[in-house]
Amino acid sequence: MDTVSIVNALVERARKAQKVVEGYSQRQLDELAAAIVYKLSRPEVAEEIAQIALEETNMGDVQSKMNKLAKKMPAVFHQIKEVKTVGVIERDLELGIRKIAKPVGVIAALVPSTNAEATPAFKGVLSLRARNAIIFAPHPKSKQTSMRVVEIMRDILGKNGAPKDLFLCIDTPSKEASQALMRQCDLTMATGSGDMVKAAYSSGKPAYGVGAGNAPVVIDETADLKDAAEKIRIGKTGDLASGCSAENSLVINEGVYNKMVNLLQEQGGYLANAEEKEKLQKAMWVDGHLSRDIVAKPAEKIAEVAGFSVPDGTKFIMVEESGIGPSHPFSGEKMSVVLTVYRYNEFDEAIDKVNRITAYSGYGHSCGIHSNNDDHIMQLASNTKTTKVIVRQPHGVANSGAWFNGLAKTFSLGCGTWGGNIVSENVTQKHYMNTTWVAEPIDVEEPSEDEIFGDLIKNVVLA
Repeated sequence: MDTVSIVNALVERARKAQKVVEGYSQRQLDELAAAIVYKLSRPEVAEEIAQIALEETNMGDVQSKMNKLAKKMPAVFHQIKEVKTVGVIERDLELGIRKIAKPVGVIAALVPSTNAEATPAFKGVLSLRARNAIIFAPHPKSKQTSMRVVEIMRDILGKNGAPKDLFLCIDTPSKEASQALMRQCDLTMATGSGDMVKAAYSSGKPAYGVGAGNAPVVIDETADLKDAAEKIRIGKTGDLASGCSAENSLVINEGVYNKMVNLLQEQGGYLANAEEKEKLQKAMWVDGHLSRDIVAKPAEKIAEVAGFSVPDGTKFIMVEESGIGPSHPFSGEKMSVVLTVYRYNEFDEAIDKVNRITAYSGYGHSCGIHSNNDDHIMQLASNTKTTKVIVRQPHGVANSGAWFNGLAKTFSLGCGTWGGNIVSENVTQKHYMNTTWVAEPIDVEEPSEDEIFGDLIKNVVLA
């Protein structure tokens, strides 16, 4: 059977299953979703999946991958479980509006190799709660990991009398299969390479895509430098920087630069010299592309590939940089425990550097700041084309939502029109369902012209 026929058969199975779940109650859906999250969060299950992922991809670390399933997914579920996805989900008596939740149908879900363990769980649970079926298109280099997660989720459905085909997975993934899937399904949830996200938006069907990450983080003179250094280490080294939210550049005030670099060294950072930086650049970018030999690898492995050594206990490598753009690749996304450090004098210079860094790579995604000066925080937020500004937190952890902030907990981050996306927020439960608005007549007196315009047209030229 050819690729398109295989995909068509999967979509047909998914549609049959979706028709069944469309009649489920909120309680039934929540019980199934809870069972899936609970099962995947068991230490032995999370460890099994994490081990498969590491062996298959050779990226990241077991504990971080376990944490995504054992800690992040329960946090996601805790946040979404109160979100109604069946029947009337909102009523405004004053406006005479009722909103009714309805399923999308069959969702195509692209799964990146850097998050093959958690993406199927996240997208699967949100899809199920909204009464959809979902078909996963895993990355060829991580298909065993994703297929194992889907197998566990299907098993939970079957044991509880629900259609197992609410979760399906392409077992021979390819670009052709992914593109055929996106053309056949009702909605695509695209997480993956830029090419696949663009393909999702070009499929002829609705899609939620994500943009490239490349988070620059500002450290000003008012920051608690020791606290900032610890949080940067936490954010940078989680799953060995496989995620798009890891700190990629630091923009440090000149007055605290040396002290900050020293504190980062105490946290396990190694400052490369000029010769080592040159070797790193040659090893990290081959023919203009980021080498898989360094993506989400330990610092000592990256140094070994580059041809030098780092001290025992090194957790990340720092390189000093002043330039930004194509001729300065360290200013771009690195998906590795390599951290670029810049200096600035006036705060306007810091904002300019953040804008130039994200314009080169990561427009719309996010930036961060360690500061106790609210004017600086708001200047950065107001003058950058970023959808999230993470304040005094480990950026790589906080950007996708955490217990310690109010962002939606997710594994899909919208970057707004700046990043080529339709949403400028974290993708969450509401994006997995349609809503019907019921509008009833209300008793409102039509306002006068004066009430409509007031003095707003007093000083403007009308003709």
